[in-house]
Amino acid sequence: MRILLVQESEDLGRIWCRFLRRHGVAADYAGTQRQALAALEDGDYDALVIDPVLDGRGGGLPVADLATFRNPDIIILAVTGSRFFTEGSIFDLIPNACGVMHTPMRPDDLLAYLQHFHARHAPGEAQPGRARIRGA
Repeated sequence: MRILLVQESEDLGRIWCRFLRRHGVAADYAGTQRQALAALEDGDYDALVIDPVLDGRGGGLPVADLATFRNPDIIILAVTGSRFFTEGSIFDLIPNACGVMHTPMRPDDLLAYLQHFHARHAPGEAQPGRARIRGA
């Protein structure tokens, strides 16, 4: 599985990426909207982990839009410190969103979410209306 992790806090983002890599996930890090958009132009991702409030003003939403445009079957997991999304509005804003996690959180919880959604869409187990995601 190849993911793009977009997190403003460079220290936190790099910690999460290192943790995911140690568990076999190909994880790329972007710290800004601009970096994330460039990464999406250059690479193919199975999943996007992003803070919808990136850059303090909803900068994660255009990134999620581009990710969905480039791969309509991408798994998107919103990870945010904002409590604005507690009522489920993230699913209206990001149609491919599979879930919302709130920081602070443990890296193994992030890994569990990613593994769960990746397994649901693994080769041989395609869901109706969803393309298969290539194996890790």
